[in-house]
Amino acid sequence: MTVRKAWVVAIAAVGGGLSFVMVLVVGVYLVAGNLAGGGGAITLAKGAVPAAYQTLVQKWGNLCTAINPALLAAQLYQESGFNPTAQSPAAAQGIAQFIPGTWATHGIDGDGDGDRDVWDPNDAIPSAASYDCELASYVKDAPGDPTHNMLAAYNAGAYAVIKYGGVPPYKETQNYVKTITTLQASFAAPVTRVDPSKQAAAAISYAQDKLGTPYLWGGNGTADQGGRFDCSGLTKAAYESVGITLPRVANDQWNAGPHPAREELMPGDLVFFSDDLTNSRTIRHVGIYVGGGYMIDAPRTGAVIRFDPIDTPDYFGATRVTEDGAKALPTTV
Repeated sequence: MTVRKAWVVAIAAVGGGLSFVMVLVVGVYLVAGNLAGGGGAITLAKGAVPAAYQTLVQKWGNLCTAINPALLAAQLYQESGFNPTAQSPAAAQGIAQFIPGTWATHGIDGDGDGDRDVWDPNDAIPSAASYDCELASYVKDAPGDPTHNMLAAYNAGAYAVIKYGGVPPYKETQNYVKTITTLQASFAAPVTRVDPSKQAAAAISYAQDKLGTPYLWGGNGTADQGGRFDCSGLTKAAYESVGITLPRVANDQWNAGPHPAREELMPGDLVFFSDDLTNSRTIRHVGIYVGGGYMIDAPRTGAVIRFDPIDTPDYFGATRVTEDGAKALPTTV
């Protein structure tokens, strides 16, 4: 079912001696935009994966029908934040966070150079895809969604999936499956329009109330900071006001939901800016879109929270924040 409605956002702002009133009339439509787990012609969203790894993830993410490039990207992001030198206290190593025993059994020579190096993404990313597909083959006869069963086997072991006839009743495993399948939406180029955020209007209202407030680097809007914000502090607080907790840093907020195209932007979408348009990890600025080609943002030291145009050379893209998408983000990456 398609739902249509019109939002009228009347905004009055006073800052730096400049007063103006903007009235934005935005048609908002609702159509399904969900990703099906596994398989399909899913491609990566622009810049979602660092350019150095994009070809690898796109290629190896199609190794079997239980995975896709966005799902593989979500796993790598969840495991290491695409950091090839990551090492956990449990001795998990590299971009895919293999523990030594698992690597010894399942690591492959992905680039054909004669060695299997857990620290080399050219080996580790293919190995992650290969391991996923091996797990999928182990549980292929279990009832239920093959991708969900593969992820459950990754977390709890193939035996548990076979024993319970699908995702086992373990809270940790069920959360892991939901996290990765939700997070994949933030790495995929949408093939249809994506649902508008239900909390968008209230988030905009919060940001609108802060117009004219001086910028503060690292500002979270607390009393001891005089209620001041930086860019990601403002967007975090705006969505926190409607019960959605975003990460503190702009480039992590990018992964809080799917990515609408420029012509599909709706009020409440987060809009991002970077000097490197091929790598979401280099995002340095974020604002909240209000329609008409404008956002509310906290731009820089010496400025105030204000309206700014989004159509600049460093415009990176947008994220339609979802509650599940925000919850799926790792606490540190």
